[in-house]
Amino acid sequence: MLTGTARPGGVIRPATAADLSAVARLCAAHAAFERAEPVPADLAARLEPVLFSAHPRAWCLVVDHGGELVGYATYSREFSTWQAVDHVHLDCLFVTEPHRGEGWGHALLTAVRDAAAALGAEELQWQTPDWNTDAVRFYHRAGARGRPKVRFSLASAPAPPSAPVPAPACSGGAP
Repeated sequence: MLTGTARPGGVIRPATAADLSAVARLCAAHAAFERAEPVPADLAARLEPVLFSAHPRAWCLVVDHGGELVGYATYSREFSTWQAVDHVHLDCLFVTEPHRGEGWGHALLTAVRDAAAALGAEELQWQTPDWNTDAVRFYHRAGARGRPKVRFSLASAPAPPSAPVPAPACSGGAP
C-alpha cells in the first residue's frame, strides 16, 4: 500500500486515527459542495472502526499540505458479479478550493488506482454528480470513461408506519 507520495508543498499519505477530525471536516465540506445531506456530527467516531480496525472495510488517503489536510480520497474493495472480479470503489475524492488545480486531485486518483492494483482489483469505479462538469472533465482527462446510470438509495429497513394517506380525488368522470 501507499506509504507516502511527496509532491511540491505536501504529501499524499494514508490517513491516521489522529487525522479523523480533519477528515470529517473535509467530508462535511465535500458533502456541502455536492449539495448532499450534512454529515453526521459523530462522523469521525463512525469512521474510526471502518478505517482503522484490524481488518478495515475502507481506506483513506489524505493530502497533507504543510501539516494541514487539504484533500482526501476514500475507497473500498468491492465485487462485480457481471465480471466475477474484484474492483475498487472510489467513494470520495475531494480537494479544497484553494488547492484545486495544483495536481492534488490527479495525484490522489493515481494513488487510489495504485492501491486498487495492489489489492488485486482489475478496475476502479466511482460516480460524480452530472452537474459537476469540472469533475467530469477532470475524470475524462485522466482517461476514465463515463457510464450513464441513475444512482438510487433505499433504507435497509422499512419506514415505521405513519398515518394513512387519503386516496386522491378523481379529477372528473367516473373511475
